Amino acid sequence: MHSFLNRKSAIFVFVFPFLALYTAIMAYPIFQVFVKSFYEWDGITSPIFSGLDNYRNMLKDSDFIPAVKNGLIFAAVILVYQQVVASILAFIFTSRNLKLRGSKFFKTSFFVPVVLSVTVVGQLWVQLFNYDHGLVNNLLGIFGDDFRQAFLSDPRKAIYAVAFTNGWQFMGMMFVFIYAAIKSIPEQYFEAAIIDGASPFTLHRKITLPMLQETYKFTLVMSITGGLKAFDNMFVMTGGGPGGSTMTLSYMMFKSAFQKGEFGYGCASAVVLLLECLLATLIINKFIARDRIVY
Repeated sequence: MHSFLNRKSAIFVFVFPFLALYTAIMAYPIFQVFVKSFYEWDGITSPIFSGLDNYRNMLKDSDFIPAVKNGLIFAAVILVYQQVVASILAFIFTSRNLKLRGSKFFKTSFFVPVVLSVTVVGQLWVQLFNYDHGLVNNLLGIFGDDFRQAFLSDPRKAIYAVAFTNGWQFMGMMFVFIYAAIKSIPEQYFEAAIIDGASPFTLHRKITLPMLQETYKFTLVMSITGGLKAFDNMFVMTGGGPGGSTMTLSYMMFKSAFQKGEFGYGCASAVVLLLECLLATLIINKFIARDRIVY
């Protein structure tokens, strides 16, 4: 038994079941989506090959460009909010100069929204954003009624309000990644720098941030791709409205496939969304952490 485990073939034996499961659950459906994007199909009858018609129709669709734009705005808001807030909190809770009481409670509370259902969080913020009796507008109303905002019914503000909700919910996950990465940096690096007279700002700039390159690459990919493919927030909070202002490619895919019965068109939307996520990932991998840091 021991000699078998030492063989390279043993790796295949242990990996194969999970590889087969991944292929059945993930890879094969993705392949089928790509294939069905070239067909006209209602999900019931036999598909009819239509070539690139679905993609041509998508480019002509008046909802396509706004959907792509909304998705990029959504992803950008999430990216900035999650990365900035999570980084600040992680730096605070790993600081050597700040000893915060109840830090365990706060660190746990940051992660609580992550485990909640998107539906629950969405409905919570729908009530908080309510123009007449929502907590947010009640606080703004202290400065006068002119400060009240129609967050979810104003086409100019809705996408930002929904994006904030998503960013708020999943910020805790980014905090955990960044916090854990900072704690994993060897302590002797900081000790040596402190002996040399480095200030806290210098420690962050010369040690912490460079050592977090790989972590930031991962969290940036998570934030951007998560924002691009987000659907449930818009579905729960605005239904793609008002006036299509929160319509994204993922919502367009759902609407085409499950509301209009145009599964081929929906698959084409999914392929474009996948390519969009892959492009974002490639750009991040291209420009971040080019030089591998060795301990």
